[in-house]
Amino acid sequence: MTKMMPAANENFGLSQSVRRAEDPRLLTGRGVYVDDTAPTGALHAFVLRSSVAHADITVNVEDARAAEGVALILTGPDIDAAGVVNHIPTVVADNRDGGKAADPQRPLLALGRVRFVGEAIAMVIAETMEQARDAAELIEVDYEELDVKLDVAEGGVAVHAEAPDNVVYDYGKGDEAATEAALAKAARVVELTVDDNRVICASLEPRGSWAEVADGRLHVCVNGQGVWAAKGQLAASLNLNKADVRVTNPDVGGGFGMKAMIYPETILVAHATRALGKPVRWMGDRSESMLSDNAGRDLICHAKLGFDADNRLIAYRMDNVANMGAYNSGYAQHIQSELFSKVMPGCYDVQACYMTSKGIFTNTTQVDAYRGAGRPEAIYVLERAMDHAARELGIDRFELRRKCFIQPDQFPYVSAMGETYDVGDFPRVLNRAMVEADVAGFEARKAESAAEGKLRGLGLCYYIESILGNPSESAEIEFTDDGRVTLYVGTQSNGQGHETVYRQFLSNDLGIAPDMIDIVQGDSDRIATGGGTGGSRSVTTQGTANKAASAKVIEKFTPFVAGLLDVDTVEFEEGTFRASESNRVVTILEAAAEARMAGETDLLKTRETTTLPGRSYPNGAHLCEVEIDRDTGQLEVVKYTVVDDFGNLMNPMLAEGQVHGGVAQGIGQAVSEQVVYDETGQLLTASFMDYGMPRAQGMPMIAFYSEPVPSTANVLGMKGCGEAGTVGAMAAVGNAALDALWDLGLRQVDMPFTPSRVWAMLHQAEGAIAAE
Repeated sequence: MTKMMPAANENFGLSQSVRRAEDPRLLTGRGVYVDDTAPTGALHAFVLRSSVAHADITVNVEDARAAEGVALILTGPDIDAAGVVNHIPTVVADNRDGGKAADPQRPLLALGRVRFVGEAIAMVIAETMEQARDAAELIEVDYEELDVKLDVAEGGVAVHAEAPDNVVYDYGKGDEAATEAALAKAARVVELTVDDNRVICASLEPRGSWAEVADGRLHVCVNGQGVWAAKGQLAASLNLNKADVRVTNPDVGGGFGMKAMIYPETILVAHATRALGKPVRWMGDRSESMLSDNAGRDLICHAKLGFDADNRLIAYRMDNVANMGAYNSGYAQHIQSELFSKVMPGCYDVQACYMTSKGIFTNTTQVDAYRGAGRPEAIYVLERAMDHAARELGIDRFELRRKCFIQPDQFPYVSAMGETYDVGDFPRVLNRAMVEADVAGFEARKAESAAEGKLRGLGLCYYIESILGNPSESAEIEFTDDGRVTLYVGTQSNGQGHETVYRQFLSNDLGIAPDMIDIVQGDSDRIATGGGTGGSRSVTTQGTANKAASAKVIEKFTPFVAGLLDVDTVEFEEGTFRASESNRVVTILEAAAEARMAGETDLLKTRETTTLPGRSYPNGAHLCEVEIDRDTGQLEVVKYTVVDDFGNLMNPMLAEGQVHGGVAQGIGQAVSEQVVYDETGQLLTASFMDYGMPRAQGMPMIAFYSEPVPSTANVLGMKGCGEAGTVGAMAAVGNAALDALWDLGLRQVDMPFTPSRVWAMLHQAEGAIAAE
């Protein structure tokens, strides 16, 4: 549906929809993933996990240790005895009262108590996986069950002594006094509470890792989102110098934030390898992943919006309560607090803002980043509340947003949360979206649906996104002996198409044929530093570094080529060095070959590090139409239109692919996905038989259009696009569902809109109508 130029190999520069260079390899089974790369003869690890949500335990592994093929069994006390740091740290938040958030121990293997179903109790290492599984069945675990904490509220049985009321953190940001004063003088105040359901990441490739000792150094291979954080954590946990640790990432089958941090299994595999002197491998299966991977979302948000007599937004307060699960995860405390705050006011000109966030421990799997990490949650509550306000105020929902938008002449704009939005033209983007989605024809489509006995709704979400992560990145360009070029990058592809777009950068800037370029990523020995992938940072930060490295290459080679041509100076244009007084032209590859022969080896490697001066802020409008079958409650997304401002697009087709994937994940959460625990803390949605993963047949055609306002925060004018689809999708679907059900008298609808839940809503509405 995208209006863009077709892919063409003869035009491989930037802003072209070049086909992905990775796809022939990945689609024909020649991808190399972590489980494909383990050393021959590596021992197999299996993790025994808790079957109880909350209990004191005693563990007997004597019979298991004597089982056939077993090389080692590790328990929590064994980890302590070995001197391994038995704790995975988290980034701790600041509380409103100036103190620090709760930071209880999160052991690699349970120490006397388990706190969620799926918590690791022991790791068995054996010659084969079958032997490891058989030995695990011989481990005796005695559970003395405790009361279970499942509700997302203060109080109840304490999950950790460090948080007796189960409050992990109590965060606040903004001006509370000014916000309350503005709400008090507002002509109208509108309030709304929404649930943001817990979801499972379910990446195509489950988590896995292996380790070996090579040349006296520890080498760990993990399918993560970068190697440097893992390298640092492994060194700290195992009391090693960082120089003695190498971490590599092969191909990775999806991450979505869930694979951005280290997990217990990676450290345990590394320790077992050092203890045994043999390579050890571990690969999770799907149910194991559902039990133990970081979950996403899971919070309740209450919004309070204050409007003046002209329906302009003058105050916004938001309070959320977030389920943290049983333990702190890597960046979890900051997801629904600090990261949420970055886009909490959205695209609206409102300076009286205040938010609070409380994290609550429960006896469930830990929660952390999931595609968007706080920004989809913030936009979901805000855009649901804006639609609700439009109905309460009796004003058109599109007009309400136009009244409240930050206007183009107000940029750069400092939001109430201290974020400096560099550029934007929200009215222009919204107008384009209304045209492309044919909003004017919606009533006719609604009438057609009604004639078929179906309800039809139109939902709008206007989102803004904040690019996150380290603003610095490095790139190194090396001209190799075989006449090729290698680009070393600090980001890590999880399927986004980095190999393609980074080749586009070099081809555009240095005139090198794409099939002569090799991309190296994910190796802490070959790449000195890097920020990995997350927060939609990759192409923006890495692209800026790539461009700087290319410019440095040209600068370094210019005097050398001038000498070759025996001229005073040369210019580099259209991929070649030229001089007005010479008919000869020299490509960069030819110049590199000459430099090698001349012994000018310093010209053959160039490394540059750049730091972005500010964040970029992608934004856009999502318009969603749904149909609801009144007899079954089945909700179908039948039409979906996105108009995004991503600034300058480096590869429009890849950007569209990112939007499609993000929207699919947002629709999945809105329509079918929900993690469910029973009253004892057992996970009821631990397989695809029970967990509602979205499928292709349930996805609409997604029309994508670009309405760019180039960013001023980087030299390429780009804005990240990796998570934007998810940021906008949930509220668009939620608002469409409400629009479809509004005429029946329903005023509150919450995700997920499964057939059973929608059917119950319909019958609730029919009951209310009958009662009248």
